[in-house]
Amino acid sequence: MGLFDRLSTLLRSNINDLISRAENPEKMLNQLIVDMKTNLAKAKQQVASAIADEKKLQADAESMKKQAEDWERRAMLAVQEGRDDMAKQALGRYNEQMQGAQQLQETWLRHKAETDALKLSLRQLNDKIEEAKRKKNILVARAKRAEAQQRIQQTMSGMSDKSAFESFERMAEKIEATERRALAAAELNEEVSGDHLVRQFEALEYKGSSDQQLIELKSRMGLLPGGQGQPTRQLNKGGGDVHEAEVVEEGDEGSTR
Repeated sequence: MGLFDRLSTLLRSNINDLISRAENPEKMLNQLIVDMKTNLAKAKQQVASAIADEKKLQADAESMKKQAEDWERRAMLAVQEGRDDMAKQALGRYNEQMQGAQQLQETWLRHKAETDALKLSLRQLNDKIEEAKRKKNILVARAKRAEAQQRIQQTMSGMSDKSAFESFERMAEKIEATERRALAAAELNEEVSGDHLVRQFEALEYKGSSDQQLIELKSRMGLLPGGQGQPTRQLNKGGGDVHEAEVVEEGDEGSTR
């Protein structure tokens, strides 16, 4: 199982465990991102170690190749000096070093390919974590909205029982009935108490007073023909009014004559 396969398995295990006990979605999402970052840090350490091994293999391959080249120069020097025996030994060393260098080169190339793949996976993992961080706020908002909708549905379900509404209506009817009884009692008390004849005259006097006020108002506004605005004289006001009327009549007779 590869490095990132192990990380993926660990992440899935942590996520499933968190989701199964996700009392607070925002808290769980924050914890998931923290776990992702922790695993990313561990992955970086392991990838860095793999890169260091790959660099060492490269350096060893280059060093062994250089040693082979040094033995080749020594063989050439031995040939120039007429020491073929030493030249053969130097060539043996040259062949040995070149073979080792080629093996190290092949190993380094394979390791480098694996390291490049690890670095690519590491970048992809980092990109996914950054994407998760960007999506976190959206997911938190969606979780809160879903929770609110669930509470509303639960409230509506609890209110679907008509007993509460029926009790409310019964109480309203009871209050209205009490109000009607109170008004009836007050009306009855007014009817049977006090002097009924006095109340009737008071009503008539109030009506007369209102009519008189209306006539006076129209007179002041000029809405009545001449003479209609004068207040009606009553006989019970005394002899002064009768005498004044007689004087007016005598004046009228003189003008006629």
